[in-house]
Amino acid sequence: MTHLADFKIEKQYQATVKKTKRLTPENTEEIREILLEVKQPDFECQPDQSFGVLVKVTSEFGNTFHHRLYSVADLPGKENGKTLITLLVKRCSYVDDFSGELYQGVGSNYLCDRKAGDPVTITGPFDLPFTVPEDKSSNLILIGMGTGIAPFRAFVKNIYNNVKDWKGQIRLFYGARSGLELLYMNDKDGDLTNYYDEATFEAFHALSPRPHWADPIALDEAIEGRAKEIIKMLSQANTYIYVAGYGKIKDMLDKAFSGILGSREKWETRKAELIAGKKWAEIIY
Repeated sequence: MTHLADFKIEKQYQATVKKTKRLTPENTEEIREILLEVKQPDFECQPDQSFGVLVKVTSEFGNTFHHRLYSVADLPGKENGKTLITLLVKRCSYVDDFSGELYQGVGSNYLCDRKAGDPVTITGPFDLPFTVPEDKSSNLILIGMGTGIAPFRAFVKNIYNNVKDWKGQIRLFYGARSGLELLYMNDKDGDLTNYYDEATFEAFHALSPRPHWADPIALDEAIEGRAKEIIKMLSQANTYIYVAGYGKIKDMLDKAFSGILGSREKWETRKAELIAGKKWAEIIY
């Protein structure tokens, strides 16, 4: 498993916030879409890559850098010879287990507070494990939670805009706490719906049954609802499963796929085959 400390930060680029907008309503968790313009023309980033954001912090030990990685959330663009990259950021906080104090996430709050014109230092790019298979008849099961939609938004756009003639089935399962927090699958910001007319693409969303009670998102139920189709896809050797989201998603998926295949043992065997064949990839936040 790769750790954040393994990513090199010596090579740095200077970017400027071109645009920042909140995608979620005010009464929900804040998720922002931020467009960055990179000043150096030699910076290149692809849809299957991520990049780092460096935040200078001051502590009792002196000045240090806080480094966080973000997936490319859209197809990178060019303007006046400079690369434009999009990222999704959820404003985060956490409670210290020992002191009980509430702390604000360093990277997420820094980025959510940036305004148009503000500078941002970035690193990378770094490769993501989500690669487009060479075989265009491959099946893809994409499963994202929250900002885990970011790499798959770019991934799906890349396949239908750049790869062309995709013949395999693509199934996107996406979980959010409520319909107001569905990113890119709603009336206002729903550009993923542009691909609903593709014969190979279908997308499904899962919501929490009681979002105000913090009930878990029923992503497993959405997957189990397509059991017949998923069983058929898992029986084929050219099926890939890509997962992005927070830690709880792994237990949720193990439960769902075990139920679909009839037992935990059958799922663990099939998952091991996917991993061995490099057809399983995950990014867990």
